[in-house]
Amino acid sequence: QVQLVESGEGLVQAGGSLRLSCTASGGTFSNYAMGWFRQAPGKERDFVAVINRNARITNYAEFTKGRFTISRDNAKNTVYLQMNSLKPEDTAVYYCAASVGGVTPRFKETYNYWGQGTQVTVSS
Repeated sequence: QVQLVESGEGLVQAGGSLRLSCTASGGTFSNYAMGWFRQAPGKERDFVAVINRNARITNYAEFTKGRFTISRDNAKNTVYLQMNSLKPEDTAVYYCAASVGGVTPRFKETYNYWGQGTQVTVSS
């Protein structure tokens, strides 16, 4: 059983930056594609970004538009999401997730394990 723990929760002003981290335990981290999703109040959980097992392939949601960067360090069992030029509409709970199947899956149904989420709030 893989456990995922996110960190990096924060309140920032529009235009600011945050880096989220997600550390895995209980499994072989390099066996999983790692994704980030987000969920705003009253909305569906949406795909944000994903990185494949060896960090050579990434895929992003259109709304990130070059503002977000996903990366991973397999030696540290950690995936990161660097978020720059944040907007109020980026306010949400951000979740990391691990997928056994697929190279860079975008659908939440593909993911096997989820973290508990971390709150990101962007003020205008």
